[in-house]
Amino acid sequence: MIFHSSIEPVYFLLPVIGFVIGLFGTMLGGGGGFFFLPILTLLIGVPAQTAVITSLVATLPICLVGTLGHYRKTNIDFRIGALFSLTGILGAFLGASITGLISPEQLKASFGIYAVLIAANMILGTLKKKRMSDEELTTEKNTRIGKQAKGSVFGFLAGIITGTFGTSGTAPVLAGLFSMYIPLKLVIGTSLVVVLTNTLFAIGAHLLVGQIDLMVVYFLTPGSIVGALLGPKILSEVKTDKSENKIRYLYAFVMVGIGILMIVG
Repeated sequence: MIFHSSIEPVYFLLPVIGFVIGLFGTMLGGGGGFFFLPILTLLIGVPAQTAVITSLVATLPICLVGTLGHYRKTNIDFRIGALFSLTGILGAFLGASITGLISPEQLKASFGIYAVLIAANMILGTLKKKRMSDEELTTEKNTRIGKQAKGSVFGFLAGIITGTFGTSGTAPVLAGLFSMYIPLKLVIGTSLVVVLTNTLFAIGAHLLVGQIDLMVVYFLTPGSIVGALLGPKILSEVKTDKSENKIRYLYAFVMVGIGILMIVG
């Protein structure tokens, strides 16, 4: 069901929030859905189930613009992206059914726990990469079976997260891609392709059971599109492994903070 809520004063902050999320979403490969859900539930007070599908719809323009920008800069590995997306589609439909079975409080707490666990995985993966020698890293990169297994598992998990929380499944996708030790720019661009695919299918599944607040989407979208246009350009300036590791750590710590707020909020 689609509806338009009445305009609240806080809505006029949404274009700025959308810009920041669009900018960092396309720089971090997430499309911004991870941040939309806590903002909608904690700041605006949107009911959790409505926030899920509204978050997905608001994420879609960022994914589209960001994917196009990264494609132009050859930052996408479509083969790996397809591996994640195939199982992610299945997970998205399963996740949409889960949303209707749990209470809003359980949905928020589950999202918080998931965020903290995925952040821990990313931090440990980055530390492992720093400790590995170049020879060990090359061997692990080229293990085909390992790649397929990671893509399938993390892709399916991402789909479930997309359908359940409306966050586009960013964190599992990033965790899986980072574990393959491919360059940061390929991680970000490929992640956006997977996120775009998962989001499209999750929206289709949620349209049958959820409610979309288009008024919130209208206010978020202009800023998020501008931010999404700038994100890939700024990312192109990142050139060193040290910078890549800093971005990974920053993203992980932000995830932990949001996770804690969702658990206690």
